Amino acid sequence: MGAKKEFVVFGLGRFGRSVAATLADSGCEVMVVDSDADKVHDLAETVTYAVTADVTDEEALEALGIRNFDGAIIGIGEDMEASIMVTILVKEMGIPYVLAKAQSDIHARVLRRVGADAVVFPEKETGMRIAHNLMMGNFFDAVELSSTFSMMELAVKEEWIGSSLRQLNLRAKYKINVVGVRTRDYLDANPDPGRPFEPEDVLIVIGKNEVLNRLAEMR
Repeated sequence: MGAKKEFVVFGLGRFGRSVAATLADSGCEVMVVDSDADKVHDLAETVTYAVTADVTDEEALEALGIRNFDGAIIGIGEDMEASIMVTILVKEMGIPYVLAKAQSDIHARVLRRVGADAVVFPEKETGMRIAHNLMMGNFFDAVELSSTFSMMELAVKEEWIGSSLRQLNLRAKYKINVVGVRTRDYLDANPDPGRPFEPEDVLIVIGKNEVLNRLAEMR
């Protein structure tokens, strides 16, 4: 068994609580941080660490010791300034994946500009679904199509670089269907089966959850 994934959740509104509790139930190490002591106390027995702190205080964030965590969830929505500040600070600390809650399209655009890897609108997506997506290996976006099948983003593996879809024959080897290839900001929904993969390519694939999880964990 590998080491447990570690997440920190900032902001314990309905969204933050739901994500934190679901991640904890899934076996992850979870730290929650909020300036409201009552909200922190309510989750203290559910998560690994529960801390009352000013999330916009850089020194307070440094003291949490979260630099080596796998991901951060910014559940602060109403206070746009605090949301943006925490996003900047945790990215500067080197946390590899930051998912932030947005209240508006403008808020979402700013969050992406300052480094958020993903932005969600909780009115449209439940905290439980987001937590499940986080568990889908390497934090790639995933969309459940059924209880056993999903569509997700999958970074091109090192051994696939320079080979084409036709050469790799991923459908036969892994029973997955490649429905698109994203390179930087361009999505090709009808990829050329003879085009060699490049290091920046990300595949949009559909397959069984256990297969996708296994592929996502491959280096």
